[in-house]
Amino acid sequence: MSDVIQTEIKDGVATVTMNRPEALNALNGAMTDGLCAAILPLEYDDSIRCVVIRGGDHFMAGGDVKWFAESVGRPKEEIAIEFEKLIHTVHGLIIAIRRMPKPVITSINGAAAGFGLSFALAGDLTIASDSAFFTLAYASIGATPDGGSTYSLSRLVGLKKAMEIALLADRFDAATAKDWGLINWVVPTAELDAKTQEVAARLAQGPTKVYGRTKAMLQRAMDNPLEAQLQREAEAFTTSATEPDFAEGVKAFVEKRTPNFTG
Repeated sequence: MSDVIQTEIKDGVATVTMNRPEALNALNGAMTDGLCAAILPLEYDDSIRCVVIRGGDHFMAGGDVKWFAESVGRPKEEIAIEFEKLIHTVHGLIIAIRRMPKPVITSINGAAAGFGLSFALAGDLTIASDSAFFTLAYASIGATPDGGSTYSLSRLVGLKKAMEIALLADRFDAATAKDWGLINWVVPTAELDAKTQEVAARLAQGPTKVYGRTKAMLQRAMDNPLEAQLQREAEAFTTSATEPDFAEGVKAFVEKRTPNFTG
């Protein structure tokens, strides 16, 4: 495992912490490799029922511009090959998070800029401290967005607001991000970890396979016609109804107790 990534697994929750504080967790080759090594296997580990992705004082201040600067002046072909490889690698990470059949929480403190904002938006639920701040930032260095932000933003805030966020690259605070529907909760900085653990623990005790199906249906809803979405709902409910968690949930409801889901 990379030194810039730390992973803790406890009570069905895998917490992946980015640990490059001297660079505000800016994305470079080592960070990219470390995130892939930490996160990709979690999709296939049935003991993991919720994933948390977090930073320390900062979530991620985008790509490492000092690292990017090393490419300036090199032949265009070399630059294109290097960046295409990097972007396809991090895009594989975004796809894995969105495809992961269990909930993923992004927990944001400090900066979520550039790819940091794209990465935050990939989570199913997002919790931010009241000192967190956001900016898409790419236009500020003469680059176009990546990490799926053009996909996420237009769906979350609408095309006009997405254009504003992307083209002007203005910085906005956590309260604004919540008002725009980009995050779920804003809490005092001192309460961020506790709130994140609270939500993660709740999800880890839930019906994990059901969460996975629900997540997949919601992600595809805007691209499917109604008839196709209704068919997906019918198939997912029918599958869920044949599993132990459904039997347990129904029984617990009748008995007026909390269900003991096994995922």
